[in-house]
Amino acid sequence: MSVDVQEKAVAKTKADEEALDSLHTLPLSIIPLQTPGLKKAFMIKNARLESAIELFRDGTSGSGQVEPKELHGYFQDVGGALSHDLIILEKLSSLESFDIYSLRLELRNLEIGFEDYSSLQLSEAKRAELTEYMRAFTRPLIQRVYGGDKTEEISDVGQIIKMVASPNRNEAVAKLKRLAEELNTELTEVPKFLERYGDIFLSLSYFRSCLDKIMSQLPSFIGWMEELHSNYQIQNDRNQLKVLIDIESDLNEISTSLVGRFEYFNHRSHDFWENISADSFQSFQELVTAHHVSIGAVLCGLAVKLNLYEARFPNHGGGPVKRLEFINSEIKPGLKRIKDIEQKVGAVS
Repeated sequence: MSVDVQEKAVAKTKADEEALDSLHTLPLSIIPLQTPGLKKAFMIKNARLESAIELFRDGTSGSGQVEPKELHGYFQDVGGALSHDLIILEKLSSLESFDIYSLRLELRNLEIGFEDYSSLQLSEAKRAELTEYMRAFTRPLIQRVYGGDKTEEISDVGQIIKMVASPNRNEAVAKLKRLAEELNTELTEVPKFLERYGDIFLSLSYFRSCLDKIMSQLPSFIGWMEELHSNYQIQNDRNQLKVLIDIESDLNEISTSLVGRFEYFNHRSHDFWENISADSFQSFQELVTAHHVSIGAVLCGLAVKLNLYEARFPNHGGGPVKRLEFINSEIKPGLKRIKDIEQKVGAVS
């Protein structure tokens, strides 16, 4: 293999990992497609929350996106391979988010022949990035086993699980036995519990980090929109002013509901440690998993819109005409769908 080919392979692997770490990009290399060229492409969500095939992306040309139905103009249908793939891509297009936790559930429902569930993992870099979020969830576990706070020694999520799964003190082993008794399971089954525990809280950490980024972007964006209220033309256009006010209200309502969901998860997590048992953990795991798809959908929708805002208006400037055009063409489309999803499942209790 030439150096150039090796470099391209490494770059593709890195791009696939980054895609799997995102809410809105699906590397088609993991999907059972038959058209070789499509395996190099990505399916993405645009700001209007439509699914598109990204055939290329670079700093000069930007992103080359086409609708799945337009692929006949780019690939030959050799032996019916493209026709086969278009059926799969049509099903994938219906997904609201491409985060790995939603994909683990949704790909089973789509029945597209996907079997490589082991590929649906966060990259090591992303897991390390989430360590601070994970500490809040794993601190009770470490304290229960070690009787002290050892979390400052941890630099990667994997270490947290290894620390408890392979304790180096007799006292820790004794406490693990007690944990097994509380869970009504054998000591040899505790590592499996730890794996499930780590995965469910890693999912919460992942989604929480996505929410935190959105919450850091939202005040600036809403303020940017509110600046239009004083514009003479908009003051005399009640319909447009109402659109702006409605969008601002929807964004605040959606984000407030999302924050409430995570506060509820924290509350239930504390309840688990107060009344630890296999049943209480199973109940908590099922609760969080039941919210994966809807949380992914809402976060994905908000993320692509706010990321595009940051890209188009990096200095948060732009005249009234440009701002209105962007709001009407990129922010408004699909926002009602996000709000509807959040309203249906956001009121956890």
